[in-house]
Amino acid sequence: MEHINSAEAIVKSLIAHKVDTVFGLPGAQTYALIEALRQHKDEVKFISSRHEQGCAYMAFGYAKSTGKEGVYAVVPGPGVLNTTAALCTAHNAPVLCLTGQIPSNFIGAGHGALHELPDQLATLGTLTKWAARINHPGEVPSIMSEAFKYLRSGRIQPVAIEVPADVFATRGTVDMDYPDLPIPVLNPDPEKIKSAAEYIKNAKKPMIMVGSGAVDAGEEVLELAKLIQAPVTTFRGGRGIVSDDSPYGFTCAGGYKMWADTDLMIGIGSRLELPAFRWQQGKPTNNLIRIDIDPTQMTRINAEVAIVADAKTATRELLEEVKKCITKVPSREEEFKLVKAQVLEEIQEIQPQMSYLNVIREVLPRDGFLVEEISQVGFTSWFGFPIYEPRKLVTSGFQGNLGHGFQTALGVKVGNPDKAVISLAGDGGIMFGIQELASAVQHQIGLVTIIFNNNAFGNVRRDQINLFDGNDYASELINPDFVKLAESFGATAYRVKTPAELKVTLEKALSEKGPQVIEVPIERGSETSPWKYIMPTGY
Repeated sequence: MEHINSAEAIVKSLIAHKVDTVFGLPGAQTYALIEALRQHKDEVKFISSRHEQGCAYMAFGYAKSTGKEGVYAVVPGPGVLNTTAALCTAHNAPVLCLTGQIPSNFIGAGHGALHELPDQLATLGTLTKWAARINHPGEVPSIMSEAFKYLRSGRIQPVAIEVPADVFATRGTVDMDYPDLPIPVLNPDPEKIKSAAEYIKNAKKPMIMVGSGAVDAGEEVLELAKLIQAPVTTFRGGRGIVSDDSPYGFTCAGGYKMWADTDLMIGIGSRLELPAFRWQQGKPTNNLIRIDIDPTQMTRINAEVAIVADAKTATRELLEEVKKCITKVPSREEEFKLVKAQVLEEIQEIQPQMSYLNVIREVLPRDGFLVEEISQVGFTSWFGFPIYEPRKLVTSGFQGNLGHGFQTALGVKVGNPDKAVISLAGDGGIMFGIQELASAVQHQIGLVTIIFNNNAFGNVRRDQINLFDGNDYASELINPDFVKLAESFGATAYRVKTPAELKVTLEKALSEKGPQVIEVPIERGSETSPWKYIMPTGY
């Protein structure tokens, strides 16, 4: 038992749950929390941002790239609302939003207290898996433990906790023996495993599609793919689960080449966005097996066999069952290699994006991270940038939110300080969070950011021209001198004009300390559209 305030109990709880980094922006309702973090700065690093969206995106990048919980702390009302773009982006990442709240006796009274919202907890509940309020220091251990149980079980999604300003500072007697809440285990139904194996036995050309829900099941997925000779394709979140330099690892562009002849789709930890909605409208194939820990996914796209379970466990059990009924399948590896080589050659038409991506891949170490941005180069990276390990391509997923990339990449670098991290940015997206260069300099976050500057919201401009008789409106941009701007923050900055120049400069930037910015001017409207390889059936 300890006589401490809620803020101290919360920080001790974070430490007990192995949290070593908190991102945040201090403010009036969180003073006691920030002071508690200061007192424990040797155990928990605090990374401050210049805008609330910055610290939330950093927490997302940290969580997505490490698999550990990303925690951020902000004031209530406008502060927490500023984080909601990042919070909904973290739909598949373990992010804890820790926010203040107005004083307890003002909640629900409608007095217009500083930073008051009509129902902040309800608002957070619509964006998270679980949300709760701490009303007294004695509640801290149980509520914090419950938060981490939700963060570590079932479908991985964010959670939120709000704490009134007065409660943060309230002292009480707290039992600091945190309850060890069991993590629920969803074991697959043996009969469904047998049924799935029967479908696989009868398939001639199966395909496996993985999403971020299979990020820890790479070994099992590859072994299954080799056993049944199936290509493994993915869109964004599943990149690297099966390496792109394996004959079995296919990007969305390669997967589409194989899809027409597919007679069985095995979806593992994936929403099946590609085959259901980008390659056609409706069900992915006539025969579908799904493995997903989220039972609600099974109601969205019906499957012949729906297995609700952890991807790693279910794939392992399916693999063992398939081994009983399949002995040897003729190798398709040469076929796979041929298709992959053909696709690699075809996508080189996407210029100048592919020329730059080829150079970046040549320079970035195999275990380095690429954080894409909603931009012409970012879109192209979904299929044009080889990824060799899971978590190494960090994206905004289905939210597709402009401006996430640079800020998210800062969190990736904080979580992986000894790995190379490159942020792909466009001139439109970088301006959503350019102020975080100040945070990068202050905390010496050695991120390398490449800004491809075409002086436009490039995709919007192209769509407008195509849809409205050659007219565009409000999509052309006037930008600052990004080199001078970066240098004014104290970052090191360069400007290059060719892929060859980028290669030399990128090698130098990755060897330096502190934040590095490289601007690449691109002629407005010169980029080839990448969309035929992302949505081949059209918008």
